[in-house]
Amino acid sequence: MRTLTAKPLTRDAFEPFGDVIETTSAPERFPINNGSTMRYHALAGVELKGDDARGIVSIFRGQPFAFPVTLQLMERHPLGSQCFVPMRGERFLLVVAPPVDVFGVDDLRAFITNGSQGVNYRAGVWHHPLLSLDRVSDFLVVDRAGSGNNCDERELPEKVRVVM
Repeated sequence: MRTLTAKPLTRDAFEPFGDVIETTSAPERFPINNGSTMRYHALAGVELKGDDARGIVSIFRGQPFAFPVTLQLMERHPLGSQCFVPMRGERFLLVVAPPVDVFGVDDLRAFITNGSQGVNYRAGVWHHPLLSLDRVSDFLVVDRAGSGNNCDERELPEKVRVVM
């Protein structure tokens, strides 16, 4: 079994896989609403592919996992991006691989959020299904609805254990 160490999530480290949604490293911010609100602008782009694609907002409730976490499969959404934002400041674990048809265990990267970060996976990026930590956690999810197969799953060639 292969071991993968989760690293703190940063905008630069996650860039090949998508966007980090957080205020601390927002590239553009400005006041709105007569100065009573700060807007952290365009933190992620929503990708929607296909003629009848539409963006939807859902809530996913994830059951908690404890370290070490053992992985057996990955998934990707080739027709649209998928955004996860924790609703109550919960940390979560991300495991990703590049948006290619064939990837290996050596291509996997693991990140752990700090509780105030969300992520937006680019269309086609391989990722493990939601891995909540600490407690049952709710996430605001923005993704694609419409016709076509928008979820591919692939079993890993060997089990991978993720540690902190």
